[in-house]
Amino acid sequence: MRSLEDELFPSTPGKVKIERTHTMNRQFYRCFASTSTMFLWALFLIALTASYLSFQSFVDTGSRYFSASWGGIQWEKQVRNSAQISRSGGMSVLVTGAAGFVGSHVSLALKKRGDGVVGLDNFNNYYDPSLKKARKALLTSHGVFIVEGDVNDARLLSKLFDVVAFTHVMHLAAQAGVRYAMENPGSYVHSNIAGLVTLLEACKSANPQPSIVWASSSSVYGLNEKVPFSEADRTDQPASLYAATKKAGEEITHTYNHIYGLAITGLRFFTVYGPWGRPDMAYFSFTRNILQGKPITVYRGKNRVDLARDFTYIDDIVKGCLGSLDTSGMSTGSGGKKTGPAPYRIFNLGNTSPVTVPTLVSILERHLKMKAKKNVVDMPGNGDVPFTHANISLAQREFDYKPTTDLQTGLKKFVRWYLSYYGYNHGKPVN
Repeated sequence: MRSLEDELFPSTPGKVKIERTHTMNRQFYRCFASTSTMFLWALFLIALTASYLSFQSFVDTGSRYFSASWGGIQWEKQVRNSAQISRSGGMSVLVTGAAGFVGSHVSLALKKRGDGVVGLDNFNNYYDPSLKKARKALLTSHGVFIVEGDVNDARLLSKLFDVVAFTHVMHLAAQAGVRYAMENPGSYVHSNIAGLVTLLEACKSANPQPSIVWASSSSVYGLNEKVPFSEADRTDQPASLYAATKKAGEEITHTYNHIYGLAITGLRFFTVYGPWGRPDMAYFSFTRNILQGKPITVYRGKNRVDLARDFTYIDDIVKGCLGSLDTSGMSTGSGGKKTGPAPYRIFNLGNTSPVTVPTLVSILERHLKMKAKKNVVDMPGNGDVPFTHANISLAQREFDYKPTTDLQTGLKKFVRWYLSYYGYNHGKPVN
């Protein structure tokens, strides 16, 4: 019997070399053939996968294109028509957040005086989107077209600037609300910082570059105790994430002004209220709860001090916005490069007459002819500040800003709108 060694190494002299050589050749051929086949199969699979991914990408792109809420010949025609200027010396304005509270009022005022207006809004659900849709319907009836899209969509912004050579941008899109920042901080960074940068990038690359007016906030004054708040006061002590994102916005806009020559005006709004307002605001929710017989929560500050706000009626804010646009100056960049210094400004837009929250409630009770059920509690550490008070002398000098509506008059107009919009008749909902 042959041993294992004999099997591996035949004992016949002279035959070993020949048989081993043939065996090695056969093994090499089989290996090469196997490797070649595997290689070809691998190439085939790679090509098949690449073709599938390419096709899938094509399908996805096509799907996005055909399902997108913007784009196409008809869409471009609507944008151009809405941006058409109908007064001598008028401007063409892109208004972000146009279906929002301030945005809808500013858009309507611009359109009524003959300026071209194109709106942009993502209709998010931070509060009831049906109210935003109703504002949109109002604007549509006055010839203002609102594009449904996000300010973070660089491709959409680029397309809008390709279709219309906007002379101005009124940037009002933002994630609002001080307390909501504790629940969803990411939304504030996404909208108030990333969205702002995306918009500024589009503006600096546009030809011509537009002038920009945008909404900052009185919240940037944070823990500042000097009153009234002046634009020269320190703003490095924010009391909420919302305030911090608005302060960051002021620093970011300054950078784009410095590097790219964008003419930029920041507006620090002080507690805006009025018809078509935001349901998350205290005066709005107070009105709703009083009418429904539900208790309202009234916060008070340290040592039982009443909170006070510089409530500013929407019409006065609109005047400030239009005045800022009219005096904004020109951007000086071209092709994304600065050719000279451009204006950079910040203004307070307030009413200069702070009113305590209990006084606000008493005025609402008078207009609603109903008493409120009040739960008075200490203010939690949620980012709210105890008071706000605007010094508006700078805006007065620059564009003759003069608020004319006191809280009593403004709330009367708001209540009238609220009862009409929500169908209340003498305090009872209409079926």
